[in-house]
Amino acid sequence: MKTKAVIIKQYGSKEVLEEGSIDLPELGNHQVLVREKATSINPIDWKLREGYLKQMFDWEFPIILGWDVAGIIEAVGSEVTEWKVGDEVFARPDTTRFGTYAEHTIVDEHLLAKKPANVSFEDAAAVPLAGLTAYQGLFDHGSLQKGEKVLIHAGAGGVGTYAIQLAKDAGAYVYTTASEKNHELLKSLGADEVIDYRKTDFQTVLKDIDLVLDTMGGEVQHNSFEVLKEGSGRLISVLNEPDQDKAKQKNVTAKSIWLQPDGQQLSILAKLLEENRMKSVVGSTFPLSQKGLYDAHALSETHHAVGKIVITID
Repeated sequence: MKTKAVIIKQYGSKEVLEEGSIDLPELGNHQVLVREKATSINPIDWKLREGYLKQMFDWEFPIILGWDVAGIIEAVGSEVTEWKVGDEVFARPDTTRFGTYAEHTIVDEHLLAKKPANVSFEDAAAVPLAGLTAYQGLFDHGSLQKGEKVLIHAGAGGVGTYAIQLAKDAGAYVYTTASEKNHELLKSLGADEVIDYRKTDFQTVLKDIDLVLDTMGGEVQHNSFEVLKEGSGRLISVLNEPDQDKAKQKNVTAKSIWLQPDGQQLSILAKLLEENRMKSVVGSTFPLSQKGLYDAHALSETHHAVGKIVITID
């Protein structure tokens, strides 16, 4: 079937985003077709658009970017039993060239989660990639335990806003870094202490941190080793692989992670949303159009967007 989408036909700057029509693949036996109501922006979108990930994803053009979806099931594959037409769902679909900047997208049934009735499509669409990254970083890889101290870098970002709430809900003591204008927001999400990175170097005020969740890389990642608890500290980065020599010197664990789409974990996040133990911070919304995506990418590229940038689909 054909779907309207915002696509790229080559790698490059925001100018390569254009409106188009794409033939989606045949629906597999264990897949559903989702009529999209919203999707959201993640930094991987524009990194892929610029061609930084072409070794990892060697796709033919045209490519639809986007890896978050919330919407309504419009068709189900022949062997789908758990889901039916009309179900309201959200997902982080498999990474293919048929992404979610579109009116329709195809999702493998095991990657779906039920959208809670008390949560909007926009708020649900903000969650999958960033929420799962936060969850897997803190728990699957970071082994965060109740009573531990965690430092979440860039707390006002997409991953950060979810990570603060998840860590707090798990009973951790939460430190985060953010510019002053976002301190109140982050405290309302559960941060115990917010460090203004413009005025204070976090490594001068923190020590014996059990877990650092790094969403910054570079110098911030390098300096994070200094605040970790020797012998048991963990540094989990969602970006580049941390310095293993430095990790050995400090006797800590340090690794970079790559998100695994997971419908069951997304259902855990759905329950937290439903029970108001977690919420989405949607900083801005744009429509599904060439201009809408252009503006959304421009905002994401500043690295100063608050929370998530959501794309609404009529």
